[in-house]
Amino acid sequence: MSSIITGEAVVLELRPASFAARALGLLLDVLVHAAALWGLIALVGAAAPDLDRAALGALITVAVVFCFVVLPVAVETLSRGLSLGKLAAGLRIVRDDGGSIRFRHALIRGLIGFLEIYATVGGLAVAVALFNGKSKRLGDLVAGTYALRRRVPAEAPVLHHVPFQLQPWASLADIGRIPDAAARRASLFLRQCGRMAPGSRVAMAQSLASELAAHVAPPPPPGTSPEDYLAAVLGERSRRELDRLRLSRERSARLGARLGRLPHERGR
Repeated sequence: MSSIITGEAVVLELRPASFAARALGLLLDVLVHAAALWGLIALVGAAAPDLDRAALGALITVAVVFCFVVLPVAVETLSRGLSLGKLAAGLRIVRDDGGSIRFRHALIRGLIGFLEIYATVGGLAVAVALFNGKSKRLGDLVAGTYALRRRVPAEAPVLHHVPFQLQPWASLADIGRIPDAAARRASLFLRQCGRMAPGSRVAMAQSLASELAAHVAPPPPPGTSPEDYLAAVLGERSRRELDRLRLSRERSARLGARLGRLPHERGR
């Protein structure tokens, strides 16, 4: 699994494609390019049956370059790293920093790909990919790209729970209007803190706890860790928000029932 560290020291996990998935996508792309080449050669033969061998060889060379270099480069550039084979295998080519590729990356991959895929019948690409942690082929190493899995299971929503030892304090605490942005940052921290560096984890927990403390009173019991404090505040905040929503729905239901009876009462 690949990871990118953001400016807030949060590790974003990206899932490089496996060797099997890359091989499947590449095989499908090769079949598509070969079919396009066969179609062009058939078209040239039907349109100009009287060409001499030199002209026919030149046209075939142009068709090969177009189908195996120009076409893949154009498709990857316009689709930002996709192709028919990659769509079928659920892959996308991205830069090493996770961003979309540009023409330069696609061109390098296309030029080197012709050598390692078609000139060596895929032998060089397989040999390089097998000994690379991200299943990169030679073109990826030079261009600074790799294949990313697009089809990944969605993460389940995180429900914050008040730690058992802080439940008495949280139930009586005055939790004011915590800014939504601060609550989102704290929630994201609790979701990803297990993947952070220890020093950054402690520093960010203390910073977020100090930010939320300006809206919460009284202070937590002595010895409460910043992470437990964040979990308690967010958990109690969520519980109170759910209670408010439930009461609001009940009031709306009662009001709707009363309004529904008004015409009948007037008729009496």
